[in-house]
Amino acid sequence: MIEVYNKAWNLNITNSDKKNITFNISSGDVNVDDFNVSYPWEYEKSWMLLEVKEYANKLFYHFVVDTKHIVIISNDSFELKEEILSFFWDVDILIITWTKDAAKIFENIEAKLVIPFGEGKDIFLNTLGQHIEEVESHKIKAELSIDTTEFVNLSV
Repeated sequence: MIEVYNKAWNLNITNSDKKNITFNISSGDVNVDDFNVSYPWEYEKSWMLLEVKEYANKLFYHFVVDTKHIVIISNDSFELKEEILSFFWDVDILIITWTKDAAKIFENIEAKLVIPFGEGKDIFLNTLGQHIEEVESHKIKAELSIDTTEFVNLSV
């Protein structure tokens, strides 16, 4: 089971072994437990696999946590080319910032569960016709649907 929640402007992802990924929404830094992984590289930490890729001077994160592929996109000011789209393969959970160009990025990534963040997350959800209530946390227990995309509106 994976739990996702916000705490003091940090988006937290906790796996079944209580290992934690923390994404600081303000700074863009990502930590696995207390280890900063905000540098391009391939990591294995706390039984999680992670690849951090730099593209167009931006960092992109692809985790494998409890067999789920989690991608964090913290900036949408980049051109969608095959080089970066191939990094977004097999996405189960997409964590994405919202600005004008995020919808285009979202449409090119077939994620099963989408968690928008940032000041415009409600605009993102409304643009996609998702009028869902805010929740404190979301637990991902079972297999995710391959036919539909689920959206989560986490409170800040």
